[in-house]
Amino acid sequence: MASASASAALEKARQLLEEAAAESLPTEQVDALPSGFYDAFLLCGIRVHAVEPGRLLCHFTVPARLLNSGNFLHGGATASLVDLVGTAVFYTAGAQTGSPLEMNISYLDAAFSDEEIDIEAKVLRAGKAVGVATVELKKKSGKIIAQARYSKYLGASSKL
Repeated sequence: MASASASAALEKARQLLEEAAAESLPTEQVDALPSGFYDAFLLCGIRVHAVEPGRLLCHFTVPARLLNSGNFLHGGATASLVDLVGTAVFYTAGAQTGSPLEMNISYLDAAFSDEEIDIEAKVLRAGKAVGVATVELKKKSGKIIAQARYSKYLGASSKL
């Protein structure tokens, strides 16, 4: 039988997730959202500043909807920005994109609501099957918020 403190810890984990889910919209409303809603929700307000072969630079004002309970840019939102901007940069290198393979993100600083940030992605390699890019989120001061290495499968879609 588990100790009282272990049981309390398990209960805390359950409550953390269930309470956060209860604060959102009813399941029926969430399930009714259109396909692609998440990407639009996340990217709303992004501005593409520069596009060149193998490089993409975007400006983004951190919206309140992407903040965590500490009132700074949520790590999951950061990871999604890395995924979406990282995917887009492969198109600048003439590559087709498929599934993400790996994402490694170092979170180095916080970004707050209404803060202007830059998101820069660079293709390191776009091979026949695999591509590797870097994605960096920076403050206007140049201070790095997050630095990522992102790899993606670039081969033809499976016919399975």
